[in-house]
Amino acid sequence: MRRPLILLIWLATDYMLFLAAYILAYFLRVGWIFSSDLPFRNYMTAVALSGCPWILSLVMTRTFGLTRNQRSARNAAYIAYASIVGVSMVALAYFFLFQSVFSRMLIIEAATLSAAATWAWHMIMGFVMRSALTRAPPAFPTLVIGVTRETRSLLKHLRERRSVLVPVAILDAAGVQDKEIEGVPVKGKLDKLEGVLREFRITHLLQCSDLEQSINLLSACRSRDVTYMLLPSVLGIVERDERVESLEGKAVTVVGPASGWWNRLFR
Repeated sequence: MRRPLILLIWLATDYMLFLAAYILAYFLRVGWIFSSDLPFRNYMTAVALSGCPWILSLVMTRTFGLTRNQRSARNAAYIAYASIVGVSMVALAYFFLFQSVFSRMLIIEAATLSAAATWAWHMIMGFVMRSALTRAPPAFPTLVIGVTRETRSLLKHLRERRSVLVPVAILDAAGVQDKEIEGVPVKGKLDKLEGVLREFRITHLLQCSDLEQSINLLSACRSRDVTYMLLPSVLGIVERDERVESLEGKAVTVVGPASGWWNRLFR
């Protein structure tokens, strides 16, 4: 219930913030009056109608992803892109509805205010969201498969970053002597997989080793609607610049050669 509520609040507050940014831009540009050259009612009609495609552009870029780091530069770029879409829709809506245009400076100020306010608010919401989703019981209980040095490093990283994916149990095909790792209990070998998935209501499974078990793990995840994730190190990929791309509509893991910025952008 926490996830739908957080998303609903997030969408509603983003829409209100969009309206507020354009209202502030209006008064900063025309003064603290209602201009007869740019009727406030007409202006806000165009803004209100344009808020929906602006929200949609944020949704389509997965800006509201609950597992996304809202402070990242990529997220800021998505928000800036959505702000350009929003201000373009406002200008188009105003032109088609009222056969008129308004100040170019107002457009620039509105887009800037919208982008800055939205990113600031998303960083605040990111903190609130992580606090709410990681509170016991966690919204995304995660099962970790395999104990390696990479596993220990990852568990420490997730704990320090307060990830919304909260590891709640660890299984290892060969078994380990540790009772817990970074505060996460080790529940035994893979013969306990079904019981752990059911007991902890696992939503995500993260495979860190035991490549030969991939098909069994993936089948178990599909049967229980669990999200399956695989560390690249399980496949021997240790470059740490791997990425998932689309090859004619098919997902592939890509590890590119060390090259200049031109190839990174246009390869």
